[in-house]
Amino acid sequence: MSRQMKLFAFDFSGPAHLSSGLWRHPEDCSSEYQSLQFWVEYARLLENACFDGIFFADNVGYHDVYQGSVDAALRDAAQIPANDPAYLIPAMAAATRHLGFGVTSTTAYDHPYSLARKFATLDHLTAGRIGWNVVTSYADSAARNLGSGVQNAHDDRYGIAEEFIEVALKLWEGSWEENAVVRDRENCTYVDPRRVHEIKHEGKHFKVPGIFLCEPSPQRTPVIFQAGGSSRGVALAAATAEAVFMNATSKAGLKNQVDRLRAQAAEAGRDPSHIAVLQMITVVTGRTDEEAEQRFEEYRRLVDYEGAMARYSGWAGLDMSTFDPDVPLRHVKTNAGQTMVDLFSKMDPTKEWTPRDIAEYIGIGGTAPVIVGGPKKVADELVAWVEETGIDGFNLGHAVKFQDIKDFADLVVPELQRRGVMRRGYEGSTLRESLFGAGQSRLADDHPGAAIARRLSQ
Repeated sequence: MSRQMKLFAFDFSGPAHLSSGLWRHPEDCSSEYQSLQFWVEYARLLENACFDGIFFADNVGYHDVYQGSVDAALRDAAQIPANDPAYLIPAMAAATRHLGFGVTSTTAYDHPYSLARKFATLDHLTAGRIGWNVVTSYADSAARNLGSGVQNAHDDRYGIAEEFIEVALKLWEGSWEENAVVRDRENCTYVDPRRVHEIKHEGKHFKVPGIFLCEPSPQRTPVIFQAGGSSRGVALAAATAEAVFMNATSKAGLKNQVDRLRAQAAEAGRDPSHIAVLQMITVVTGRTDEEAEQRFEEYRRLVDYEGAMARYSGWAGLDMSTFDPDVPLRHVKTNAGQTMVDLFSKMDPTKEWTPRDIAEYIGIGGTAPVIVGGPKKVADELVAWVEETGIDGFNLGHAVKFQDIKDFADLVVPELQRRGVMRRGYEGSTLRESLFGAGQSRLADDHPGAAIARRLSQ
């Protein structure tokens, strides 16, 4: 392996994210999620270990599908309570110089004008270290509380997302010229009005005629992340994403996904290397393989079955209490998280998954594969995933909040750096430069947003 892997910590602005019951572990820091100092310490840990960034998942709904109630989710803190992660970013950025920040925001219930302003503000405040994870939202609870009360069909949500991104790109790239801010004291002109333009967007879902509120930020457009695994999700990622998070259960399944994405990116007229592909992974490590295995067994004893089922039922849009726990779950069409159904019913052709299998699998680290071992074993396995699948790196989850990431930083990162497969320092200053190299703070020339910028400069 000649190139260096990219690495993000995967977390959630709440007590518990993907693992079920692990908030009870004595080393878990779930109760500190409300503390700004906790997140600042977290950011410093990651930057000292040369992570590319921290990626915050978010959900504007809650898991109330299992047994037709939110009760199981509440009991296990299954992604509830959930604070807004965007408010953490300025403090974490002030404590670091290079760490990037990925923030999830939905195209289903946000508006492109207000979202564009939020991310331009964050890009200014972080000096260009912000990324937007585009999600279309899947929870019926979100539709009831934020929308019309009825969830749009899966493919319709992607139609909205396509136009949403188009509007946001027009605002970021097509409204303010690069030199619009002149700060001319003599003529009392802060912004030259001739260099600020209305975007005049009128589409099927959005009408945005005017100018943008924010002057150009260091990246202009935040790094665009996307994680959809359905056919519409892959098409959207191939057309507009710069980083894609994948969630395969096997190397063979992941390689198929990577090849499919890169082929579609080429068909869309983009250089496939302009998309960084990151696989979700959970690592349980220790100073030795034996110590890591003992830790993993501790974790297994804490897994809560109903908490796991509350999560999966919400992700998949299927009440798992209605299925026989020991009968394989075959491909089922759902209006919610089709990716979550496909993950187990299609991506790994060597296994037919039962609900009980799924609960045991996702109890630690959610749907991500889990690597258990000392530093050498973990490094060997991470390198194998990169070499055998063509990915660029990992989105690193945890079972025990903060402690698992700290163990990885303390034990595994030095081994990866010793092998030359992980950076020892940072190139450039922006998140896009961290992903693609120094001097690459703006969208690549083959990105649709770059075409908007070119039209503005003509």
